[in-house]
Amino acid sequence: PLVATIASTDLGLLLRDDVFVDFFNTFLNLPVFGQTPIYISSTGQWHLWPELPSRLDPSPPALLAWLKKHRLPHFCKSSLCLHLVLCQKLLGFIRSGEAAKLLNWQSADQWLLEKCISGSQGMCHFRAQGMAGEELTNFWLTTERLLGLDESDTRQRDLYLSLLCRLKATHLREGSSVVTLCRTIAGSLPKPSHVQPISTRREILSKMQEQALFMIQSYWLPKFFIHCKMGMEEEKSCQPLLQEYRERLLQANLQEPSDFSENVFMMHIKRSQGLSGPYCSKKAKAEIWTLVNRGRDTQEMKMPSFQVQPGRQLGPAGSTRDSHPDKGALGPIPQQSEHPANTAFGGKGEATSPKRPRPSAEQVLHPEYLSEEKVLSNLRSSAPLAQLPSLKKPVKTLSFLPWALSADCCAGRPFRDFLNCQDRSVETLLLDLWHDLEEFLPVVLDPSTENSFFLRRLIGEKICKTYLEEGTIQQLPLETRTIRSLRDHLMSGEFSPWIFRAQKEICKVLCCFYEEFLADDDRTFLQFMVKGMH
Repeated sequence: PLVATIASTDLGLLLRDDVFVDFFNTFLNLPVFGQTPIYISSTGQWHLWPELPSRLDPSPPALLAWLKKHRLPHFCKSSLCLHLVLCQKLLGFIRSGEAAKLLNWQSADQWLLEKCISGSQGMCHFRAQGMAGEELTNFWLTTERLLGLDESDTRQRDLYLSLLCRLKATHLREGSSVVTLCRTIAGSLPKPSHVQPISTRREILSKMQEQALFMIQSYWLPKFFIHCKMGMEEEKSCQPLLQEYRERLLQANLQEPSDFSENVFMMHIKRSQGLSGPYCSKKAKAEIWTLVNRGRDTQEMKMPSFQVQPGRQLGPAGSTRDSHPDKGALGPIPQQSEHPANTAFGGKGEATSPKRPRPSAEQVLHPEYLSEEKVLSNLRSSAPLAQLPSLKKPVKTLSFLPWALSADCCAGRPFRDFLNCQDRSVETLLLDLWHDLEEFLPVVLDPSTENSFFLRRLIGEKICKTYLEEGTIQQLPLETRTIRSLRDHLMSGEFSPWIFRAQKEICKVLCCFYEEFLADDDRTFLQFMVKGMH
């Protein structure tokens, strides 16, 4: 499997692939982490945030060793890694002779489509084409995760069964786009009353996944290409790209280099800008969130009313959020962008064009450019809907903890792993409950979701059975009224404001443990950096 290949490949080699760098940078800057570096492959330079004290002169090998041990394993378990795998498969198809023959593409068409779809932002827009295409893509991603698990491993069994139940409740139900497409294969799926060997189930799902991928490549990819070209015609910043595309159309057999950088730069780390105090990611996050809140206050003064655009969900602090992962960086760090075509997809195109003018000082204070908020505002998993307070003084960890917990789910669950290593079973159970409530919210609030009725019943019953039965309730340090009210509504798959009350109570319990997690991440990072100096 490609995920296993990524996990075992030398990180220095992986960083020569611009597509991998894009997804990995997005992952590294998810706000659950303490240290959030970003790599600029065009110069071979790493930017650290928070910066190290000026007395330290870290070496790139030490940084790569730390990333290999403490970031890459979580990346390989994250949803971003699955999106990378799908992106690589689509790019492989685009560059193939099969695609050129099947779709009558010229080399210039292939070049432009690569520019549009490469990277996390391109995949985000590709997935947002329409319900049928999105369902096929979601099925492929879920199946890819499931097939990468070993059901015989007790540590993976619960996740395996959970994903399998989710598939049956959504994509494998009669009338779904997947079943309609793969009807001949789906007809041989095991019925509830029959028990078939795991290999048979895996083989059937694998064949369905292949057929879904073929439909994505042969139908939804060309449709996306047409949508991109139409969008670029209206986007002024894309005119140079379109001009180059037209020039390439006149050059029939122009060979395009691969994503691997041919110019190998000496990898280096940007020196600290004179930071003399102790290294503390918790303090740095608080400073960023103070700017976020000030920027929100400034924007609220300019915009007396706030409306949510159709097709978008509310996120923490009332921000609108796309339903897919997006690219962003944390703090005042330059962003790398290889794909200006992304500005044509109906979004604002932040940080997508190398020629994009730098934001003004006023814009820098806007949450749109303070990317710790921006990264999570576009993640696929639901984000807490509670309004964060507008604070004039430095914020406390509890103020941004909901963002960090949302990011934990998208980042391969590093905070959960930390709690497990500390033998914090009750806190781990609380974190799992928080995430399951997060998963339930967008399903129950968006009736247009494929098979949303069955899915919300499935998730609601799972939450009640796992956390809210009499034997388990005694372990949860939550108010009895909160637990009982949750159970009464979730059993029938109904929305309840008690969800927010429960999440708030959970955050209060987990706050000090998240601060311990950040402190542990700081210690580990400093150990690697100091060791690398000797």
